[in-house]
Amino acid sequence: MSTKFKIDGWVEFVTGFRSPPGRFRVVRELPPERGEPSYRVKGEHEAFERVARESELRRFGAKIDATD
Repeated sequence: MSTKFKIDGWVEFVTGFRSPPGRFRVVRELPPERGEPSYRVKGEHEAFERVARESELRRFGAKIDATD
């Protein structure tokens, strides 16, 4: 399965309910969750890592459009 984001790349959460602000570094790829790629990400100002599905993320600073 191909993935949209690369390790050490910067992403942000798609705006929505309970989405944390800021930029996050992709730490590693995880096995797919619910049929889509998943990642472990770490906020630049956080001491812990989070797990996120690909549909919850977009490239940091990307313009918001219908494809995100």
